[in-house]
Amino acid sequence: MFAIVRTGGKQYRVAAGDIIAVEKLAGEAGDSVTLDDVLLAGDGGDIKDVKGLTVAAEIVAQEKGEKVIIFKKRRRHNYRRKNGHRQQHTVLKISAIGSEKAPKKAAPKKEAAKPTEDKPAAEKKAAPAKKAAPAKKAASEKPAPKKAAAKAEAKPAAAKKAPAKKPAAKKPAAKKKD
Repeated sequence: MFAIVRTGGKQYRVAAGDIIAVEKLAGEAGDSVTLDDVLLAGDGGDIKDVKGLTVAAEIVAQEKGEKVIIFKKRRRHNYRRKNGHRQQHTVLKISAIGSEKAPKKAAPKKEAAKPTEDKPAAEKKAAPAKKAAPAKKAASEKPAPKKAAAKAEAKPAAAKKAPAKKPAAKKPAAKKKD
């Protein structure tokens, strides 16, 4: 039996006993991992239903991949940068395909909110906080118009004190000598 699973943004075709290297997964060597994102499963030419299907695997090792060299160059600008990177991988050994998930128990429905002594107390605490904010806002709005009015009054007074200046008279151009 084979399955196609998705992990780390990539897809892998696996069968029981296969060893694959995938993007880093949390865990240490010897831990078991279940891959829930099964895209396709089958046996030979038959395709099976993948609803609730999982793939069980065991972590063999946490390793680094091969070194990738990154070299940047801009010709005629004396610009060269060399860098290397080794990607973290997890080596998995597929132990079983087709172990179905245990059916999830339906979560018990929460009862309708009954008025209890705790909830009204919480509501009472929350209500004054909401009322306090508009009061502060109203207090801050009142002084603002007074300041604006004072500024408006100050401008005409300043305008009355300073007489309007006339533009400077142009001097006659000097006569050219012949």
